Amino acid sequence: MWERTLGRDTVRSRPKVRSHNFFRRWLQRGLLLLLALFLLVQGWYLAHILAWRWLEPSTTAFMGARLAELREDNPKAGLRQQWVDYPRISNNLKRAVIAAEDAKFLEHEGFDWEGMQNALEKNLRKGRVVAGGSTISQQLAKNLFLSGEKSIIRKGQEALITLMIEGVLPKRRILELYLNLIEWGDGVFGAEAAARHYFGVPAAQLTPSQAAWMAGIAPSPRHYDGGPATAALQRRIERIQRDMSAVRVP
Repeated sequence: MWERTLGRDTVRSRPKVRSHNFFRRWLQRGLLLLLALFLLVQGWYLAHILAWRWLEPSTTAFMGARLAELREDNPKAGLRQQWVDYPRISNNLKRAVIAAEDAKFLEHEGFDWEGMQNALEKNLRKGRVVAGGSTISQQLAKNLFLSGEKSIIRKGQEALITLMIEGVLPKRRILELYLNLIEWGDGVFGAEAAARHYFGVPAAQLTPSQAAWMAGIAPSPRHYDGGPATAALQRRIERIQRDMSAVRVP
């Protein structure tokens, strides 16, 4: 009797084993498919970054998003942006932007951990976001490829793209891309368009004070486009001008 019972129990257990193996195989296949898709997406990003070592990006994800916003109000709206090579951008602007946005630009490999910690502590003291901590390379990664949503997944992707940028592009090229693609006003992108928009001169002719002003408004360019300079902005500009003399440019 005991053997027959054991036999029946054994027979009944076989479908459960087969079912378990079936789901395990499909789980493995699903995970492999997700891994393949992840690597394909990362390869797409890397291919673009490799191409941009020599080529000029025609647009960016951020520029596309801003154009869509502008065309909600005016279907004929366009962006102002003109690429200029690195030597045709004033060293004053290069120094000002590094002083304002990423003082350790030439030293780090994509992330300024001390700057991020300082920004976090400052935000906690103020009870709101008043400082970022993102490097020029991180900001370039976000502008080139990503949306403005805030999520752990997007931040993780930003970090991976930042590593690709730092691994593939020299610092000079990173800064050249950043200065040509950053938003500097309402529909105004890049140093050349911004210099002509605000001061009526090419980017190569920006003075130290003009460069410091442009670097000062960079975190909120649309807010100051056509608006008055606040006391906080003036203090920021003065700090940038003080720090510019100590900045090295690639």
